[in-house]
Amino acid sequence: MRIDTDVVPDYPLSWQARALTGLMWGTVKPVSSLLMRHPLALAGAARLGELGRVVRVPCPEHVALAPAAFSACGGASGCARGRGSTSARWSSTSTGGGYFSCSPRTHRSITWRLSAAAGRPVLALDYRQGPVHKLADSLADALDAYDCVLRQGYAPEDVVLAGDSAGGHLTLATLLALRDAGRPLPAAAICLSPWADLTDIPRRENRWQDPMLPAGRVRWLARRWTSGLDPWDPLVSPVHGDFTGLPPLMIVTGSTEVLRDEAHRVAARARESGVPVRYEEWPRMPHVFPILADVLPEARQAFRHMARFLKEVATTGSATGDTAAA
Repeated sequence: MRIDTDVVPDYPLSWQARALTGLMWGTVKPVSSLLMRHPLALAGAARLGELGRVVRVPCPEHVALAPAAFSACGGASGCARGRGSTSARWSSTSTGGGYFSCSPRTHRSITWRLSAAAGRPVLALDYRQGPVHKLADSLADALDAYDCVLRQGYAPEDVVLAGDSAGGHLTLATLLALRDAGRPLPAAAICLSPWADLTDIPRRENRWQDPMLPAGRVRWLARRWTSGLDPWDPLVSPVHGDFTGLPPLMIVTGSTEVLRDEAHRVAARARESGVPVRYEEWPRMPHVFPILADVLPEARQAFRHMARFLKEVATTGSATGDTAAA
C-alpha cells in the first residue's frame, strides 16, 4: 500500500448500504434538519446524548473496555484493547457529533475496531462539548489527553491520533496546535469524514445527494461554534492551515457526503505542504460510515484499509530510523 495516493475503493455496493442510505433519507436527515435549527434543540440533543454515557454497547469477547483515569484530562475517557495490541503503542480517538453530542460510549464500534486494526490500545477522549463549552475547551482537552499519554511513558512516534466528523476537526486542530507549539508530533493521524471548514461558506457539493447531513444546517452549526472567533483561524478551520511538518494522514470519506469537498481540500492542502496523505473516497457511502461496521461490509473493509495504512506508516518510520542510524 502506498501512503501518498488517492483511492476510490472498487467494491460492489452492498444491499445493506442501499437499504441503509434509503432509511437515512427518510429518518436521519429530517431529524438533523430539526435539531440543527434552534439553540434549544441543540441543548435538548446534548441532554439526550448524555444517555449514551449510561448505555452499554456490546463488544466482542476479545475486546476489553475499562475507564482510563488520567487526572490531568478534562473528562473521563474510555480505553479499548483489541486482539494483538501492545502496551508500547497507543492511539487516541476523538468522537464526532457536531461538537454537541456523542461520547466514547456511542462510538464503541469505532473504538474497538480501530484498536484491533491498529494492534494497540485506544483512548477514546470524552472532551467538553457545546452548547455549554467552546471549541477552545475541546482543543484544550485533546492536548491535555495527548500530554497524559506521553506522561505515561509513551513516545510520540508510538502514538496515533484519530477522529470522525467534528472529531476529525479536533484531530487536525490538535496536530496544528502541537506543531505550532514546537511539541513532538504523533506518528500519524486518521480522519473519518472530517468537518474541517467552519467559515461561513455555502456547501453546494452533494447538498442533495447526502442522505444524512443537510448542508444548510451544517452551515448554521458552524456559525454557532465560531461566534466571537475568527473562522479563518487554522485552529477553527484547519483546512486553511499550513500543514508543513505534520505526520502522514489518512482521510476517509464518502462520495455523496456534503463534507466530501473539505475532506479533499484537506488532503490537497497537506500535500502542498509535503505531507503524505492517503485519501480514500468510498462510492455512495454516508457520513462516517465506518461507525456502521456492524451492518455494512464496506465499513468493515475500511478498517482493514486503516490497518494497512498504519502498518505502512510503521514500516516507513522504521526504515527512516534505520537509515538515520546508519
